[in-house]
This record gives sequence, structure tokens and C-alpha cells, in this order.
Amino acid sequence: MNALDHDLLTAARTGDTEGVRTAIEGGARVDVRDDELRTPLLLAVHGDHVEAARLLVAAGADPDAQDRREESPWLATGVTGSVAMLRVLLPAGPDLTLRNRFGGVSLIPASERGHVGYVREVLRVTDIDVDHVNRLGWTALLEAVILGEGGLAHQQVVELLLAAGATRDLPDGDGVTPLAHAERRGFAELAALLRDAA
Repeated sequence: MNALDHDLLTAARTGDTEGVRTAIEGGARVDVRDDELRTPLLLAVHGDHVEAARLLVAAGADPDAQDRREESPWLATGVTGSVAMLRVLLPAGPDLTLRNRFGGVSLIPASERGHVGYVREVLRVTDIDVDHVNRLGWTALLEAVILGEGGLAHQQVVELLLAAGATRDLPDGDGVTPLAHAERRGFAELAALLRDAA
């Protein structure tokens, strides 16, 4: 790795927008990888460094470049829940079907974490598969119920998913539906939302 490539990775990781610009203009490879195979764009997404990411996307950075953990810049937006970063990456044409190490698309970790704004926006501006099933046998709806804490954020996520056409009774690999999980966990509000969607 040459010095310019190293500088670009460092600038992207720290959100040094001018450093990113200088490295790119100097000839740094926009999709150079660090030891974990992370690109500058992935590092910028992890830190929610929106302006640095904007420069990288404009320079042709790949939103689908996956690291050793199968994370990509686009997939990472679902983890961070950054709507601003989602909007920066969309013009780069990310693959909405790309899967993380759990076999999930970006909507699933966003739903699990209760990122209401992100879930609302990704459902509004993309055709992401609302019923995608990951390797665990879980959809975004199931993750919001199983891994969420049942509070307002997860209630809003469930409402958004249902409004977007999520199949409310699509069960997990063991045949347990989102409603049954909500009832088992004592999430009365979630259970009511799921019943009302029938």
C-alpha cells in the first residue's frame, strides 16, 4: 500500500473531508482495502462521515465492496441507521439484494435496532424486499419482534413494515409467527399491531 492509499483510509476513518479530497486528487485508489478488507467508503459509513462518503461516491467508490465480515458500505447503513448516509449512497446504485454474514439485507438490522427513520426512508425510496428471509429464518418483521425491546421505536418499525406489505404471519424456521413471538415476550402493543393487520 502506498502513502496516498494509506492517507485515504485514515482520512475516511476519521472523517477528514479535506484529507479524503487531497488523497483522491493525488491518485489514491478509491477502493483500496485495509487489513480487514474495509474500503474508505465503508470506514466513512461506520463513522457516519457523510461528507467524506459523498466525495468517495462522487469518485466512483463501490457501495457493495464487502470486507472480511461480509459488511459493505450499503449494508452498514442498515446497522448505523443513518438516513443521511443512505441518501449519499443511493446514487451509487447499491445492490439491495446484497447479504451480510447473517444472510440479511440492510432492512433487517435496521428493523432489529429500531432505526425508525432509516426503515421509513429505505421502504419509501427503494424496492428492497420487505419479506427477505436471512440465514436464521428471520424477516425484518421477525427481527423487530424477537430482538427488539417492544418499545415505541420497534412499534413504529413494525407499523412501517406492515404498511409496506410485510407478511405478518410469515413464520420463522421453527414455524413461530411474529404475533406468537410478541405474545411470548409480553409485547402487548406489538401483538395488537400484528393482530390488527389481519
